[in-house]
Amino acid sequence: MKWLKNLGPGFLVTAAFIGPGTVTTASKAGAEFGFALVWALVFAVLATIVLQEMCARLGIVTRLGLGEAIRTTFKSPLAGGLTIALVILAIGVGNAAFETGNVIGAAAGLQSLTGIHQQVWAVVVGAGALLLLACGAYKLLERVLIVLVVLMSVVFLVTAVMVRPDVGQMLSGVIPRAPAGSLLTIVALIGTTVVPYNLFLHASAAGEKWPESVPLDQALKSARYDASISISIGGLITLAVMSTAAATFFGAAVRFENVGDMAGQLGPLFGSGAKYFFATGLLAAGLTSAITAPLAAAYAVAGVLGWKRDLRSVRLRLVWTSIVVIGSVLAALATKPVAAIVLAQAANGILLPVVAVFLLVVMNRRDLLGRHTNGLVANLLGGGVVLIATALGGFQLLTALGAFS
Repeated sequence: MKWLKNLGPGFLVTAAFIGPGTVTTASKAGAEFGFALVWALVFAVLATIVLQEMCARLGIVTRLGLGEAIRTTFKSPLAGGLTIALVILAIGVGNAAFETGNVIGAAAGLQSLTGIHQQVWAVVVGAGALLLLACGAYKLLERVLIVLVVLMSVVFLVTAVMVRPDVGQMLSGVIPRAPAGSLLTIVALIGTTVVPYNLFLHASAAGEKWPESVPLDQALKSARYDASISISIGGLITLAVMSTAAATFFGAAVRFENVGDMAGQLGPLFGSGAKYFFATGLLAAGLTSAITAPLAAAYAVAGVLGWKRDLRSVRLRLVWTSIVVIGSVLAALATKPVAAIVLAQAANGILLPVVAVFLLVVMNRRDLLGRHTNGLVANLLGGGVVLIATALGGFQLLTALGAFS
């Protein structure tokens, strides 16, 4: 079991993106497009591994978080101010969107279990998240919820095996194509996997996992192994969700409106009890992410602005409180929960290139990283991720504005 000791921050990244957004978006992708969007998932997983490896390397080599590194990169007041404003905007808007999906997911799970409307539960979930964050009790609850999320992931993997998806169709889905009406789902699949705040989270966590007492080359090797294995497992879970939805719903002209609609994909394993298991898993995933996203936003903003990382400080409390409140209000206003969750993930996909570009700039600073700056291959891969994400996000944004109507 020695290999387990090398796993660390990568699993935090995976746990962060296996939330209501991933489950909902992957279910929608499988139900409406079968395996046609497997390529988008493969791209998202590879992009996550590429970018998160850079963040881990940054944290281990420099002992800085991504926010601190960005702040020290641009020296002039104008460039520095503009950079900070863009990063805070991306983190603020992105995390608020992500939080909206988290709260809706938890609230939708509660609605399915109790029959009380999702919009009422959205307010309760938001208030509960604020209370847990304020008193610090979330740490104990988080462990229980993570166990439930892991259990839900295992259930999807088992169900995916039981439904025996067509491997040929799955492999054919690796070839990029965009069926009519699929662009929003493609961008959402990327946005729910390559989560911008995870880039900040990973750099700081890697520096703590592998302290200076660990030989540098050994730490970097372990970090790469950790990121590759952990994120690949997350991708496998997402593929399992897509597979169960494709096997159950594709071709049946099903339109998801609520949790109950999606729960049917677990029918082969749970029968009539699928609704309750699915709702419980979505509740757990929503609550864990609803707590993690505001904290990550607070740490990211603190790093960029040079604030002390004290969650009890008034400034950081204002940051995570704002994220929770905005996310909860938007969740309470949402009348179509599934559509709102997918749209929230798409917002992250559109904002991703902003943070990724700054990461690439930082990773080419030889004065900061020495011989551990990005090589040609890393820059090409990172640049490719930025270009593809920008093209997809930009096209979706223009489509939403009616440019191609």
